[in-house]
Amino acid sequence: MMTDISGRLVNSRQGLDLVLVRSLALPISEAWAYLTDPALTEQWFGPWEGDGRRGGSVRIRMRFEENGPAVRAQIVACEAPHHLALNTVDEYGSWKLELHLEEDGEDDTLLRFVHHLDGDSDVGDIGPGWEYYLDLLVAATEGTESAEFDQYYPALREQYLALRPGQ
Repeated sequence: MMTDISGRLVNSRQGLDLVLVRSLALPISEAWAYLTDPALTEQWFGPWEGDGRRGGSVRIRMRFEENGPAVRAQIVACEAPHHLALNTVDEYGSWKLELHLEEDGEDDTLLRFVHHLDGDSDVGDIGPGWEYYLDLLVAATEGTESAEFDQYYPALREQYLALRPGQ
């Protein structure tokens, strides 16, 4: 069970960002495929369909959100194998997300996930969700068993809320 958060809040040009990092035991080209190939994204996040090129839009069916609506995402940047940026819209609002990959040695890749937060974003809900999904990505790439969402939420909520300035 996860007991500590890995995310941090960082001031950026866009405002306040939630940043999470994961190490993937894959060469960067394979790590990129787990972010962009619908057959592989299905294993940890959900399948998608549509135009996955820069400027295109896709519909993502989140695999672990029972009866949840499809998420619409506009591809803002798709620079293989290093940078993917998405603007997503669903019934809960819109999010600006970025995924950055860099080689970490010969056969490993470092993933830096960035969620650009709005002023009213509830980091207590958002942070545990991304911890969960990024750990699902690691489990998918390593062929290991994935954790249950209740190990993340509400267990990590208070730690994420404490990151907010003035909390």
